[in-house]
Amino acid sequence: MSILIIDDNVERREKLEFLLHFIDYELYAGASSENWMSSKVEEPPEVVIIGEVGDTTNILDTISKVKETFGSIMPVLLLTELHDKSLLQPEIAAAIVNVIEEPVKYRQLLHTLHLAQVYRESQSDNDSSMPMLFRSMVGHSRSIILVRKLIEQVADTDANVLILGHSGTGKEVVARNLHYYSSRRDRPFVPVNCGAIPADLLESELFGHEKGSFTGAISARQGRFELAEGGTLFLDEIGDMPLSMQVKILRVLQERVFERVGSNKSIKANVRIIAATHRDLETEITAGRFREDLFYRLNVFPIEMPALKDRSDDIPLLIKELVTRMEHDQRGSVRLTPTAIAALAHYPWPGNVRELSNLMERLIIMYPYGVVDVRDLPEKFRGQVVDFNENFVLPDASMLEDEDEISKAMRLPRNGLDLKEHLSQLEFSLIKQALDEADGVVAHAAKRLSMRRTTLVEKMRKYGLQRQEHVSGI
Repeated sequence: MSILIIDDNVERREKLEFLLHFIDYELYAGASSENWMSSKVEEPPEVVIIGEVGDTTNILDTISKVKETFGSIMPVLLLTELHDKSLLQPEIAAAIVNVIEEPVKYRQLLHTLHLAQVYRESQSDNDSSMPMLFRSMVGHSRSIILVRKLIEQVADTDANVLILGHSGTGKEVVARNLHYYSSRRDRPFVPVNCGAIPADLLESELFGHEKGSFTGAISARQGRFELAEGGTLFLDEIGDMPLSMQVKILRVLQERVFERVGSNKSIKANVRIIAATHRDLETEITAGRFREDLFYRLNVFPIEMPALKDRSDDIPLLIKELVTRMEHDQRGSVRLTPTAIAALAHYPWPGNVRELSNLMERLIIMYPYGVVDVRDLPEKFRGQVVDFNENFVLPDASMLEDEDEISKAMRLPRNGLDLKEHLSQLEFSLIKQALDEADGVVAHAAKRLSMRRTTLVEKMRKYGLQRQEHVSGI
């Protein structure tokens, strides 16, 4: 999120700039009330923070110019000593999203920026024509771009598609997109999980049955092939299908006809088949568990969904997409700090996108409409990320066996770094951690840091940290 700060108080503006940089927000510009308009670039900021710009008339004039310059949906936050928006003059309160209370506290700043982001997204014009479409395929990684390209190429054909990939990668999402972009989109999309239906019931489930064809068949019933007529039948986990059923599926693919259980009447099947599996079907063929002729019938156009660990660069976009979907379903909302997102990008994700979706749902329940930092994540997701510089990850030295390993882990980033700034950020982080663990008691925190209390107080003043207020904020 890029942020423009408009404040005539240079010292306060620089302190806020430092804090925003520390928590990894992108600073669009920091300027006075007289020269902020000259700082414009091609892309506008996402949030504007207004501090000391004069009296009420000047504040309203600045807000008006901000909206005129960047658009009416631009969220504006007011930096003020007042702790409540309702205490402001009505015309100012109506023109802003919320206030940032002075002195600025870490968690309160995160929460207010979260409100601004939610406001901006709620005011934006959303394209609702495809509200749930690309879900698991959001991203800019090479592998996911290839998947989207393959979908575009094969969607509007009747070619059989075999979707490969680990469980939870989003194979059904690929199938639904193939159906959506095909000429069959106005006809049914019918999914079947071949591994979840008992073998003795799978034939009836797929092809239907006649009344009295077996015990319990008290009436005739259509199968999934009939339900999908004119549309798409998605055979999920086809690698788990029994060999006896594989023969019958092969016949439908070859002849485009089938019979209900207990009937000799052939029914034509105008259905496109899309199959998916997490298994290596060539290995299954060698082991005699999958028919080679069926594999070649299905494998006309293979699409492989990458594991989430192989597309970790897409995790921020996936998180945004998942939260947006949950907001759309009115299930709540949450935002993650850049440090929390960095930690999640280092997690191996054995459950892939499904595991990420479950985590986001859990965080929404635990921190409704809140901001989640790395320490708020469940322990296994926290990893070793404790630094806020995206080019430098400082691991827990106790997990390293010797000095050589520590030296390697703390190697200078390829692009270099500003050592003074980096050490300041690290000092800020450790002081904040000590204060958190000491419940805001400065004397106890100073003892943990092996420094004099007065020295710690000076450093707290330098970084804008508060004393007892730190219990609920920074």
